[in-house]
Amino acid sequence: MKARARDGVLGLALLALAALYGVWFRADRHLVAVLLVFVAPPLLLLAGVIARRAGARFWAGVLALFWFSHGVMSAWAHRELALYAWLEIGLSLLVIGLVSVPGVRARFARKTPR
Repeated sequence: MKARARDGVLGLALLALAALYGVWFRADRHLVAVLLVFVAPPLLLLAGVIARRAGARFWAGVLALFWFSHGVMSAWAHRELALYAWLEIGLSLLVIGLVSVPGVRARFARKTPR
């Protein structure tokens, strides 16, 4: 997968995460806090990915680890919200996979003999 296509899929995954959080916590009494803590970070990272900033991809991977943990915790503790939690787990794993591709390729690239 080319870098541009990978960034496009990463952007869609970040947008989907922000939308998921918006729907998931839409009835929360602390809506402003939800928007700042859950919805804003993926949207800010999306802007960074669109601007082709490498730091945005790095931080998307770091935050995806937290999103994954939150999804596992929610799926375990709140069975009635399991669908949202499993979507969060899947999207966070997609983000982690997409931002890890260049590093994995570099690690397992064939070395040229000296």
